[in-house]
Amino acid sequence: MAKKQNRKMLWVPPAKQALQLKVALRHIRPPIWRRVVVPDNFTLGHLHTIIQVVMGWENSHMHAFRFGAVEYTSEASCAMGGMGMENEESVFLQRVVSRPRQKFLYEYDFGDSWVHEVVVEKLLPLDPQAQYPVCLAGARACPPEDCGSFPGYFALLEALKASKKTAQQKGLLEWLGAGYDPERFDLDGVNRCLTGL
Repeated sequence: MAKKQNRKMLWVPPAKQALQLKVALRHIRPPIWRRVVVPDNFTLGHLHTIIQVVMGWENSHMHAFRFGAVEYTSEASCAMGGMGMENEESVFLQRVVSRPRQKFLYEYDFGDSWVHEVVVEKLLPLDPQAQYPVCLAGARACPPEDCGSFPGYFALLEALKASKKTAQQKGLLEWLGAGYDPERFDLDGVNRCLTGL
């Protein structure tokens, strides 16, 4: 049965299928990635929120989805004007995702430019017992926010590994703070966060 979203009472079509997506940060090896399953009646706005949660970002920067030459971003960013992007809140996944192996891009933080490649791995029948969205797997923690893109992230990794740290590396680690483990991915914690969406 069709339902309405609470935000703007946008009519939501019934889901036809579930989409298994792999989201991976470009240019980083070993890869930082997540595998999620979402119903195809979620909007790109919902997918943005899901990617923020599963990757571990803080949702404190602008973002965009790119399907070829067409770009989508938040309603608030569209309202700023001059960006030439469409409103992601009114675009359902079933409109823009059509086949397995389809790829599109999600960029977060236009300053640091964290580009994620999203691959449609499978089109699945809806499981009435399943809780959507769900994260099935993943590897490694996303880079810290505002670390200076790939060069800053790689410098942090070097600082974490260095047995004898330079003054600059000590400064980086002081900025980073305690507790960041680049190899850590908490699947159960991610799914607990997704339950509230």
